[in-house]
Amino acid sequence: MRLRFAAAALAALAVLCCTPAAKTRLTTALGRFFRDVARARARTRRYGNKYALAQMVLKTEAPLDLSEPQHDGTVTQSELEDGDGVDGAPVYVALRGRVYDVSAGAKFYGAGKPYHHFVGRDASRAFATGCRAAECVSADLDGLDPSQLRELDRWMEMYETHDKYTFVGTLVEDPVDKYV
Repeated sequence: MRLRFAAAALAALAVLCCTPAAKTRLTTALGRFFRDVARARARTRRYGNKYALAQMVLKTEAPLDLSEPQHDGTVTQSELEDGDGVDGAPVYVALRGRVYDVSAGAKFYGAGKPYHHFVGRDASRAFATGCRAAECVSADLDGLDPSQLRELDRWMEMYETHDKYTFVGTLVEDPVDKYV
């Protein structure tokens, strides 16, 4: 209850910010905070780490090994693009070539919602940099520094351990497009 009140108060503060840049910084900070709360809850639930949030705040948490996918499913680029939530389609978001079904988060990822521009594509660069502009939504990681790549890993951990989002598969080249 207190967390919901705090979230509402911070959201109201974001609306009241004077400049668009300040509003963007506050929105990004809030997104990262609530992402870390979700990660901490998952680490507590899955691994029994009751100090996970403190470790995240103090930046002493050990990263989870995300090198191996949960299963060997695959998703083509065209299947990812079709995952836009339109006409009952699932809602897909990809990070570092790993595709997640975020249909349960329609209030965030649905058409006209704040994160819909990430849907149906690999948005790794946007998550790593915190940039929400259309030109930042890409799979290109060239030129990112280690702290930005770690930020991307934190987002991937959130998707990997989320209660309602599921790993669909690894993005692969579309075999039909390969021969065209």
